[in-house]
Amino acid sequence: KETSRPRTRQGGQPLLWGVLLAVWEAAWGQLRYSVPEEMPKGSFVGDLAKDLGLQLPALQDGGVRIVSEGRTQYFVLHGKTGHLKQYFTVNEENGNLYVNERLDREEMCGESASCSISFEVLVHSPLNVFHVEVAIVDVNDNSPTFSKAALDLEIGELIPPGARFPLEMARDADVGSNSLLTYQLTSNPSFTLAMKENPGGKKQPELVLEKALDREKQSSFELVLMAVDGGDPARSGTVQVRINVTDANDNSPVFSKRIYEARVAENLPVGSLVLQVLATDADAGSNGKVSYSFGNIPEDFRVLFAVDSESGELRTASPLNFEEKHKYIFGLEARDGGGLTDHCEVEIDITDENDNAPEITILSLSSPVPEDAPTGTVVAVLKVRDRDSGENGQVSCELSGEAPLSIVASSGGSYKVVTASALDREQASEHRVTVVARDRGRPALWSSTELVLEVSDVNDNAPVFEEAAYSAYVAENNAAGALVLRVQARDADAGANGRVSYWLAGGSAGAAGAAPLVSVEARSGALYAQRSLDYEQCREFAVEVRAQDGGSPARSSTATVRVFVLDRNDNAPRVLWPAAGPGEAPGAASAPAPFEVVPRSAEAGYLVAKVVAVDADAGRNAWLSYELVQATEPALFRVGLHSGEVRTARAVSERDAAKQRLVAVVKDHGQPALSATATLHVVLAESLQEALPELSERAAGADAPAAELQFYLVLALALLSALFLLSVALAVLARLRRAGPPAVLRCLGAQRFSVAGAAFPADFCEGTLPYSYNLCVAAPARAVPEAAWPPPPVPILSAEELLGGKTSFFGGRLLQKC
Repeated sequence: KETSRPRTRQGGQPLLWGVLLAVWEAAWGQLRYSVPEEMPKGSFVGDLAKDLGLQLPALQDGGVRIVSEGRTQYFVLHGKTGHLKQYFTVNEENGNLYVNERLDREEMCGESASCSISFEVLVHSPLNVFHVEVAIVDVNDNSPTFSKAALDLEIGELIPPGARFPLEMARDADVGSNSLLTYQLTSNPSFTLAMKENPGGKKQPELVLEKALDREKQSSFELVLMAVDGGDPARSGTVQVRINVTDANDNSPVFSKRIYEARVAENLPVGSLVLQVLATDADAGSNGKVSYSFGNIPEDFRVLFAVDSESGELRTASPLNFEEKHKYIFGLEARDGGGLTDHCEVEIDITDENDNAPEITILSLSSPVPEDAPTGTVVAVLKVRDRDSGENGQVSCELSGEAPLSIVASSGGSYKVVTASALDREQASEHRVTVVARDRGRPALWSSTELVLEVSDVNDNAPVFEEAAYSAYVAENNAAGALVLRVQARDADAGANGRVSYWLAGGSAGAAGAAPLVSVEARSGALYAQRSLDYEQCREFAVEVRAQDGGSPARSSTATVRVFVLDRNDNAPRVLWPAAGPGEAPGAASAPAPFEVVPRSAEAGYLVAKVVAVDADAGRNAWLSYELVQATEPALFRVGLHSGEVRTARAVSERDAAKQRLVAVVKDHGQPALSATATLHVVLAESLQEALPELSERAAGADAPAAELQFYLVLALALLSALFLLSVALAVLARLRRAGPPAVLRCLGAQRFSVAGAAFPADFCEGTLPYSYNLCVAAPARAVPEAAWPPPPVPILSAEELLGGKTSFFGGRLLQKC
């Protein structure tokens, strides 16, 4: 875009063309302004933000800067780098471009007809680069000048009128209409001023002899030559011309060519011959001897070239550089001994050699770049420059290396490195690529620079447990705070995004239900038991553990932990039958125990009773075995190892004691094993009536250690109770006889049964099924006792209960009379 500041004498049409040009260039991503030189610091150049379509917030906080060749803005002055200067600055508040340094077109661009400053505007949010060119318009701030204060000429008196003598050309640093326009000479009848256009298009002033000179009349003349430019107002410069009239020198030197041309390479060694000029003089002697010298040329030309005064050979005095100047035009002078001169023009073209490799400058690098940056994000802006020309200066760039990046060309020799595909920090946290710039010379020259792009992490990965489900085994009775299991989840992200914390999320009873049982350490993932676990109360439970990272928003995952409680042998077997007496611990050997009546006619294998026991443990800890450890007749009875059934080991004989006491031990298979004891009293009798005396003796024997008074009190109480029960029984029988025989008396027959029963608690959990015996009484010695298995169990009374009067044998608890 071009914003012109027309001078007062310019019309509206140039401004219109400037606006049209600005619209055209804006479409191609370039801006062009034009400002006159010598504008004061702080002068407005253009609204940069508006012309680039940028928002003001993008320019604030250092979001924009001006760069050129990757450094603070600088410019080339006649091939030499000038002082580092920043000629323009951007106001971040309003986005305007202002003059920052004095603009001197002659200092910046020399004699070039056009002068412009190119630079890049680098915007950081979003990262982008724009090419801006500011044209410096010349103002008439330089007067024409001469290299010498006075010009000395020697003219022979025999020189005919009309002879021309070239004069030194004035130099004007301005260009265009402000440059040198014309020359003026003070009035003199012998001389006039003529103008001659040289091949370069410049006007060469020549002194014309109007009439013959006579040294004897006037030997010298002093004139003033004035050079005037075309500025408004015009500027001028003067030089004194001193003419000395000499004796006759008939012939002037004459060059063989008016223009000498040469074409040399820029890498020509110092001292190499460029060309040779030749001038001849028809005179003889000193008047015919010709010497060569430079004419009116700039001082820097004299540094680069040297001319041999005698041979006319022109050689290089310093290295030539095409990039600094590619063409030199200057004049040579041939002078004879009499002072006559001739002039020619020398044009030397410098050909470019591919002696400069491309230069790569990183203007901006956005590193690190987030891994979720979209494809096409600009990550770096480069400036590539080759000081050569033509194909030698045409540069192409490419990226070398495996990375999801690509390079695209921008305006003004700039390149952008953009993301070509999605980035993934977990796969590569850093990308190293080499930018290679290669020109089209033969052979081609190249240069390279390395770009290191770091990829910053975003929270795009959730924690992942090493296992989807965990199993843990904990022995019961553990100590509170014991380690149960350690879970671990890994998060591929970095920093806080990869820092994992653990929480209880739920389970078989939810997070609240699992909290009293276990807890999890947030950092390590270790699960600890909150209290001692009891296998008999809780055999297994499951909890869900959540792993959550520290990102924002956070990501999480869960894993199920199933905890199995292992049994320990912490429960001794519990004897359900024979039941212990009141007030005694179960299984105590000294506690009153039930009795069983076994007929003396019982054979081997007769089932006496069954010891029933349970163990709250599980597995081997609950496997029970039974062993008879004490018996009145050890060889008479045996206990099933696993069934607990008490059977006769042989046939009962008359020699066996009527009262038998058995003590069985119930053991589990734990380590160490726990046990309990069961005591069973057996009476060997054919009938219950026959067993009663033995039971009485058993009761008396049991109370023998008691005091004699206590024995009589108990006996009296038992007799009274028996009489009372007998009276009640007789009354009931009398009433029932009047009503007829009940069906229940059908059990009274010729057969006699001896039945024992076991009482079982209603809340047992393990063991054999309950069983019982029903007892019916018949006439003695009529038949062999036979066992029956009715459904309801009959309570078993100890001998003390029978004799103590708590119930009556004939009262209906053991025998129901019809």
